Amino acid sequence: SCLGDCLGSHRAYIGVSLKHHCRSVQWRVDAAGLIAAECRSLRSFPMSVLSRLFRPRPNPRDALRPLWHRVVEIAREKEWYSRHRVADTVAGRFDMIAAVLSMVLVRMESDPDLVAPSVYLTELFVEDMDGQLREAGVGDVVVGKHIGRQMSVLGGRLGAYREGLEQGDGVLSEAVSRNISLLEPSDSAALAAALRKLAQDIAATDPQELLAGNIAR
Repeated sequence: SCLGDCLGSHRAYIGVSLKHHCRSVQWRVDAAGLIAAECRSLRSFPMSVLSRLFRPRPNPRDALRPLWHRVVEIAREKEWYSRHRVADTVAGRFDMIAAVLSMVLVRMESDPDLVAPSVYLTELFVEDMDGQLREAGVGDVVVGKHIGRQMSVLGGRLGAYREGLEQGDGVLSEAVSRNISLLEPSDSAALAAALRKLAQDIAATDPQELLAGNIAR
């Protein structure tokens, strides 16, 4: 009958529609599963790859901090200021840091394996001076000029002490009298002898021990 034909056609239409609907639902389910899987993958990706890509690299200067701290420690030894009459002032303490650092740098530049670390040690000197200047209230514009001046001073003193260590006590004593703030009366020759002894102690130190800041006194 016409009604039967209509119902049959309608059932066929519904069947086709349901089949397409089920396929659509299955596709969406599959797509959702893929998206969820991708999301899970993306959540784990930063931990496994991005964290390695963007992890802060170790600062190579950090390995030299023990040696820098030892330089400062030696420069602050009381004997320099009491026995050898170095002025216990900001200028005098800076002079002794520059002197002790120069003794260390002379040693490091004689060993090819220590040349690169010596650069990082010098950078720590700059970093420390920069921090002290800022704590003293020196502004950003002026800090750079001060650091440049201090680096120039360090370079000049390193050259003078290197020459003194190579050429003899008289030359080293003259370098000391020119570059270290001394109280009167003072004996620059005795201070030069103490610095030479320090240089000998540093020269006798194993390279790895030196990098670790282990300078026997």
